[in-house]
Amino acid sequence: MKSKIIATVLCLTLVSLPLGCANVMEEHRGAAVGAGAGGAVGGVMGAVIGHGTGAVVVGALAGALLGGAIGHFGYDQEKTREQTAKTYSYKESQGTVLRIENLKATPATVRPGESVELKMTYAVLHDSPKTKVAVTEIREITYKGELVGRPEVKVEHADGTYTTTVPLQLPSSAQKGTYKVKAMVESQYAKDAREITFTVR
Repeated sequence: MKSKIIATVLCLTLVSLPLGCANVMEEHRGAAVGAGAGGAVGGVMGAVIGHGTGAVVVGALAGALLGGAIGHFGYDQEKTREQTAKTYSYKESQGTVLRIENLKATPATVRPGESVELKMTYAVLHDSPKTKVAVTEIREITYKGELVGRPEVKVEHADGTYTTTVPLQLPSSAQKGTYKVKAMVESQYAKDAREITFTVR
C-alpha cells in the first residue's frame, strides 16, 4: 500500500541571516535561523519536517547553486517487507541490507531558475522485522569537481522499498554545465551509493 508524506518547504541557502523562508513552520523556524551563514556546504541548516515522520533535512547550497533552495521532501512506500524480502531472497542471517535500486534526476536537462527532482528508490531490510531502521540519505552535488550542495535527510523506516524525492530549485544564476549527484544511504550496519548527472543549459 502506497503512502505519501510531503514535508514543509525548507529554504537552504548561504545568504545572510535570517533565512527568509516564509514556508518554514513557525514552531521550527529557530532551527533554520539559528545556524550561522557562510558555513561550509553540509553545515547544519535545517528544520524538523513532517508530523511524526522523524525526518530532518540539513545541508546548504554554495557556489554554482548559491541562491537556490531545497523544496518539499516526500516519500512513497513502493513495496512491503514481504515483497522486498522476496525480491532479494532475504534471510535474517544477512543482517541489515540497504540497496539503492534506482536514482534519477527529473528532468535530466533543465534551465537556470527551474527545478530538478533528485529521486531515489531503495530497499531496507533488517533481521528484526518489527524494528525500524535509522537511515541517513545524502545527495552530494558537485559541479566541475567542487561540492555545491549536500542535502541530507534522516528518517526511520520499517522494512520495505521506498522512493524518496528532494526537489532542487536552481537559482536563475545557476552556471551551465553538467552536475554530478552522488546519492548515498547509510545505517549503522549497511550502506550503498550510486551516481547520476543532470545538465543545466
